Amino acid sequence: MKYKRTMGCGEPTEKDAGREIVLSGWVQRRRDHGGVLFIDLRDRTGMVQTVFIPQSLGDNFAVAEGIRSEYVITLCGKVRERPEEAINPNLTTGKVEVLVSDFQIISECASLPFPVEDNIDTREEVRLRYRYVDLRRPEMQKKMKLRHDVTKAIRDYLDQQEFLEIETPFLTRSTPEGARDYLVPSREMAGHFYALPQSPQLFKQVLMVAGVEKYFQMVRCFRDEDLRGDRQPEFTQLDIEMSFIDEDDVFKLVEGLLDHILQQINLAPVSPIPKITYEEAMERYGSDKPDVRFGLELQDVSHVFLHTDFKIFKNILAEGGAIKAISMPGGGKMSRKDIEDLEETAKQYGAQGLIWIALKEENIQSPIKKFLREEEIISLQKLLDAGPHDLVLMVAGEKDIASQSLGQVRLRLGRENQLEKQGFHFLWVTHFPLLKYSQEEKRYETQHHPFTMPHSDDVELLGEEPEKVRARAYDLVVNGVELASGSIRIHQEELQKTVFDLLGFSPQEVQERFSFLMDAFHYGTPPHGGIAFGFDRLLMVLSGDRTIREVIPFPKTLSGTCPLTGAPGKVDDHQLQELHLRILEDE
Repeated sequence: MKYKRTMGCGEPTEKDAGREIVLSGWVQRRRDHGGVLFIDLRDRTGMVQTVFIPQSLGDNFAVAEGIRSEYVITLCGKVRERPEEAINPNLTTGKVEVLVSDFQIISECASLPFPVEDNIDTREEVRLRYRYVDLRRPEMQKKMKLRHDVTKAIRDYLDQQEFLEIETPFLTRSTPEGARDYLVPSREMAGHFYALPQSPQLFKQVLMVAGVEKYFQMVRCFRDEDLRGDRQPEFTQLDIEMSFIDEDDVFKLVEGLLDHILQQINLAPVSPIPKITYEEAMERYGSDKPDVRFGLELQDVSHVFLHTDFKIFKNILAEGGAIKAISMPGGGKMSRKDIEDLEETAKQYGAQGLIWIALKEENIQSPIKKFLREEEIISLQKLLDAGPHDLVLMVAGEKDIASQSLGQVRLRLGRENQLEKQGFHFLWVTHFPLLKYSQEEKRYETQHHPFTMPHSDDVELLGEEPEKVRARAYDLVVNGVELASGSIRIHQEELQKTVFDLLGFSPQEVQERFSFLMDAFHYGTPPHGGIAFGFDRLLMVLSGDRTIREVIPFPKTLSGTCPLTGAPGKVDDHQLQELHLRILEDE
């Protein structure tokens, strides 16, 4: 290059007036004012207005007139203050401009697939196909800077707390983590496969046996599962593990870490974070990741209808089910179509239907009005603190299904009626069930993972009533998003074997999959526990986005493809032969 950059485009100020500088960057926009050419030049530091005039450039001015958006140029010029009426308060450099004395076009730009501007109306797949253009937009530059700043804040804080950052292997063996593994065939050992890690769970536990005591890692993890707005096939996880600790030590560390992160990005601290048990969360919100930015809490109204004449309620209560209800203030004015849409939401989550009662000044409206007694309506209103013009919504059924389905109706009402308060509302959810029974698989499954310690008061229940055993597990939730999940781990071999047995693992399977962990338990294992953050989810929340794709530089689509590179792609027969593989054609 003819010139070497001396400062960033977003850095010149009034203090630099009269100074000769060299800038390099992309042309954001050009404005031709007939003999004077204004070009806004942009790099990662910001943007500045530059001025091209014939008196300063001579014959080169004609070349400058050919400059277009997103050309990469280098220019030399003198900083000068703008006239008062020309100051741009929206730019950090808005009080100055650069009078250009010479320039060089480094590279030209073809017609853009979309403007390099914020708030563009462009399909996501197009943005991802031309991600190198999309990432130039100011809001995307800010998100990449946020990602860097938060990463640095995490490392700084955990370093101050005497944690060691240790890398664990990407090529390991398949272990059950609740989702399918991505498998990597071995060229040297035909028929054998590595697995990309869903998490470093076993390795970090082994590090505790090794005496590391305080470990963390910003680690890439891989899960072959159906994708959503908050899921990607590969994602970044903040992984933390500690020895000789209990739950309160984890809570204290995480709350301090969050406060430090928020301080570094100029946001208010959040500690102390309130706690709620899993059982209470399901009772009050119908969710194990409750959004507490608004009320509409669920109430169990089963006792109101103990002597009901409504056959559906009577049968469900006789079978041990429950009736859950919420009251929507002012909802009595909702249309039948709106209520039918809410019922569809409830049915999607297992409910048989959604019963509604619209409260009026003089009477009520409800499809079950003729079955309701006056004392039942009065009790219902009192219990739900519902008044005229409110709408009572009820789901009757098996208790968990009633809670979860009505909980989803609650979320929809909160979102559509803009009831959510501003800011970050964090919550610890504790005392999860250790196990859940899968009717589909006809066996127990873990709520978190197989290495979670049962609550000491419930260990004796493992033999007879395992579904009643509480886990020493905890989730960190913010605004209805599960942000982090952790637990105190099992560190005794016999207890770990008991849990494996409940999950249906044979001794041979345990030996094949977990032998190195079980062997490690023979050599002095400290009590330990930890937590893992979905780092991309954290950034999504901090930036106010709805999907993690917005905060990942190169994400996959919901179908798991990469429009930029075309992955996943086919490989040639020679590569398959080396890996002892062949493709079976669909019949």
